Amino acid sequence: MKIGISISIDVTKILKDRLYQGKKGTYLDLTTFINTDEADQYENHGFISQSQTKDERETGAERTPILGNCKVFYTEDSQAKAEAHSQGIAEANKALNAKPSVNFNEDDIPF
Repeated sequence: MKIGISISIDVTKILKDRLYQGKKGTYLDLTTFINTDEADQYENHGFISQSQTKDERETGAERTPILGNCKVFYTEDSQAKAEAHSQGIAEANKALNAKPSVNFNEDDIPF
């Protein structure tokens, strides 16, 4: 499944001592939790924070600062559901607009 996420962070909140040098540049480990079922008042589905080290997680150290938010703007699954919903509505409208074919004999009418 494909999912599209827009991310916005405040780089001034980055703990600079968490930056590390890799083979191809300077890196920062980030963590996000995304809830695609609910959005906050700003239509965000999650937040971005700097990752804690294993030792910090195990000792229950204070969490790292929240750097920003993320917003899910596309999911392949929701697109498929929307298309199926549209197709279902089209089929229902077609059925409603179809003229019923009723064959009856006037002698069968009880009045």
